[in-house]
Amino acid sequence: MVDVVFLGFGNVNSHLVKAMSKANTVVIKQIFNRNAIQQNSVIENIPFTDDISKVAAADIYIIGIPDDAITEFSIALKFQDKLTVHTSGGVALDALSSKNRRGVFYPLQTFSKKHDVNFKAIPICIEAENSKDLALLKQLGNTISNTVVEISSEKRAKLHLAAVFVNNFTNHLYEIGNEILNEDDVSFELLKPLIIETASKIEKLSPEEAQTGPAKRNDSKTIEKHLHLLGDSKNRNFYELFTEALKQKYGKKL
Repeated sequence: MVDVVFLGFGNVNSHLVKAMSKANTVVIKQIFNRNAIQQNSVIENIPFTDDISKVAAADIYIIGIPDDAITEFSIALKFQDKLTVHTSGGVALDALSSKNRRGVFYPLQTFSKKHDVNFKAIPICIEAENSKDLALLKQLGNTISNTVVEISSEKRAKLHLAAVFVNNFTNHLYEIGNEILNEDDVSFELLKPLIIETASKIEKLSPEEAQTGPAKRNDSKTIEKHLHLLGDSKNRNFYELFTEALKQKYGKKL
């Protein structure tokens, strides 16, 4: 059995609690959060505290708070020489206070509180300062995921950067598409099969092989038509930027 205490109850930790509460080899000893948390059937039997001095004993402490608060929070912890990990993709292991044994337990996924995820399909990226702690994190990761990988802080930073491009920026493009359609009262639902097909292609094709569109095929008439439709919209810059990038990539100048 692995005893776990969650420190913070934001998007990531709330999903981890839900996943680990179903594992018969994990005991969630406590949830710490500075503010009260909304009770539900998953956490109603898990002890809660908002007092940092009353954090329970555990094998692993999982910090799930905003990135810029991790270092200061880890320094403020009242215990020492315990395995303490954070869940951030972009924060190095050594950002944690050295008074505890340091590690990383980073689930590579986008999390929203109102949307459930299948943790079995989510890669868990782990890092630790010694082999014993690494083995413990791997054991914990294997209780909820089919993919647990050891990765350094340097490589994880690059992984997080790539994730921002394929997730956060892509989702913003969905927002732009939705705005364009809303101008003429066209449903965004019509784009969802295209979005799903585009994502599913990379199961079998590389991103380069899957690329299509007017910029790749140098369809200047379609590009000019799109620019005309955009007018002086703030989204025109995005269209021109991506079109130029694709032209450069595939060797066709504007």
